[in-house]
Amino acid sequence: MMPSLFRRNPSRALPFVAVAGLVGALGVAAPALAATPASGTVSDTSTSVQWTAGPFAAPNVTGTTGSVTCGPGLCDDFALHVSTPSTYGDTHQLTIKVGWANSAADFDIYLLDPKGTIVASSASNSDPETIVTPPKSGDYTVRVVPYAPLGESVTGTATLTEVPANPAPSTATPPTYSQYGAPESFGRAHSAGEPSIGSSHTTGSTFYQALYDTYKATWDDSVSPSKVTWADVSATPAKGCLTGGAASLDPIGFTDPKTGRVFESQLAGKTSLMCYSDDEGTTWSPSQGGGLNSGVDHQTVGGGPYSPNGVGALPTSPYANAVYYCSQDIADANCASSHDGGTTFGPAVPMYSLLDCGGLHGHVKVAPNDGTVYVPNKSCGGNQAVAVSEDGGTTWSVRKDPASTAGDSDPSVGVGAKGTVYMGYQAADGTPRIAVSRDKGKTWTDDQNVGAALGVHNTVFPAVVAGDDDRASFAFIGSTTPGNYQDATNFTGVWHLYVSTTYDGGKSWVTVDTTPSDPVQRGSICTGGTTCGNDRNLLDFMDATVDRTGRVEVGYADGCTGTCAQPGGAQNFDAYATIARQQTGNTLYAAYDALPNLTPTALSVTKSGSLYAASATIADTGKAPASGTTARLLVDGVEVATSAPVDLAAGRSASVTFPGVRLGKGTHAVAVVADPDGRIRESNETDNQRQIQVTR
Repeated sequence: MMPSLFRRNPSRALPFVAVAGLVGALGVAAPALAATPASGTVSDTSTSVQWTAGPFAAPNVTGTTGSVTCGPGLCDDFALHVSTPSTYGDTHQLTIKVGWANSAADFDIYLLDPKGTIVASSASNSDPETIVTPPKSGDYTVRVVPYAPLGESVTGTATLTEVPANPAPSTATPPTYSQYGAPESFGRAHSAGEPSIGSSHTTGSTFYQALYDTYKATWDDSVSPSKVTWADVSATPAKGCLTGGAASLDPIGFTDPKTGRVFESQLAGKTSLMCYSDDEGTTWSPSQGGGLNSGVDHQTVGGGPYSPNGVGALPTSPYANAVYYCSQDIADANCASSHDGGTTFGPAVPMYSLLDCGGLHGHVKVAPNDGTVYVPNKSCGGNQAVAVSEDGGTTWSVRKDPASTAGDSDPSVGVGAKGTVYMGYQAADGTPRIAVSRDKGKTWTDDQNVGAALGVHNTVFPAVVAGDDDRASFAFIGSTTPGNYQDATNFTGVWHLYVSTTYDGGKSWVTVDTTPSDPVQRGSICTGGTTCGNDRNLLDFMDATVDRTGRVEVGYADGCTGTCAQPGGAQNFDAYATIARQQTGNTLYAAYDALPNLTPTALSVTKSGSLYAASATIADTGKAPASGTTARLLVDGVEVATSAPVDLAAGRSASVTFPGVRLGKGTHAVAVVADPDGRIRESNETDNQRQIQVTR
């Protein structure tokens, strides 16, 4: 179903003939030189070692069809001894980097244990290639494989470094999620690898795209957990999409949240077979499918407002938003824009070349405030990065997160209401990390591991979505088992769907396991493309969206169903269409937060001797608790006393009393104000006061 050219990993973008031709053109014939020195040691007292090797002449592309095969000049080994105290790995990591001068060349690196088992690897287009792994004492081999050497030599370093400090997790109440599987009556419900998901903010419907199928989910939120109604609204010739269900090398879907227009795209070489619907799948209209000279793989479709710096809508088009079709080609990646709602596309414009970034990119996202376009990439000179266009796709620049390391899963970005960018990615050590940019990717801050608090060691399929500018969620499939997660023989980890959310602009995150008793996968997950075995059942990515009330929805394929999901069950390599939907907790839109509402429901004043004592009842009529609630007594507008703080649960009330006061003769206005200093955010800030008249 998926093309093989790019699917193993990013460094497999050049076919063998092309690589051999490049080497021949250089006229390089000398055999590769052995590592110099041939071995080295790192320890807690001597933390770094360096070596060189090369020049390399012949390419070794055996990894494109399975395990790497070594022969004379086709691999180079450096013997690495690691000696560290038993607890050293709690705060340190082993970082191995191999780099070269000509960025057009390509090398891969593997870390092997004494038995020859792969402990970790980095096989991308990155320069340098980087491995980050626990610094466990022992003897290892660092194997360099010249995938496209172009006569280059390499320099390797192995260094023991401190694990970057991580901020404390957020103290926000963790949201909860429920899982919704597609009906068994849907013929391809169990063939839903690499799905897309989107939400129409005009109707509230959710659209889940996998292969040829478009599923519509409508929600009843009057009950908890919400109820769902599914419908198969797939594009077919009978509905106006003549290419619907005909053929596909890659599926992708996109729902424009503002307009509700639903797109489904099926890769067809240097274009796609695309249709769109304005009536939630009842009828479909044909699209050009992509721009002239678009790429041959891994297309992504997205949209949003037109950039004021670019070309706007065609005079004949009433459609409000720009639509983008971006895709991967052999030596570059490019993006085409549509100015008539996706009916036609202009020529594809290069976003970057293999000299800038390697391999596959993530999904295109458009800033809702100013139309800036972002396409993330997992490997740009050893870092995660975004290709950015500030003029509607006319020109592009690559902007890296220098604190990041290249990974093996596509990164993902979400863009907040005012343009803050959140980039979630799989780091070189497998952990889930996210960084924040407030200047369109020029600088990055708050880069942190959001899985640390739950012990997540391995991650695949990042999916990020944002709402208000200071709110975003990062979904990923993760495992608490360390090690090489692609090792089908030895990796025995269990995978779950996690969602991490920030409510403070990315400074802190609260992470939840949304499937704690229902694994998404058991054992290995291969992210190496079509050379994988049956552990590539989930394919290459998943997706996330936000509905019109800010609920996070994650579209994923469940790879472990039936008896597999039971304790001790065997992996069945399923790919079941599933949506994880937020049920409780604050959403990504603050306007829909569950908030307390503090109001005085009673106020009385009684005379005791020469004093008048006031008491009041303060109720929380909202949907969330309020901690440390106080009330203040005023007499004729003058503050008299403040009550001791009390905690109120939603729907409950408490009595508060105040010391007696003396009143002069006449009529007095006695008032009580709940939360007098405005410390507690409430759903209604206008009903905090109650007043009575008291006559002496």
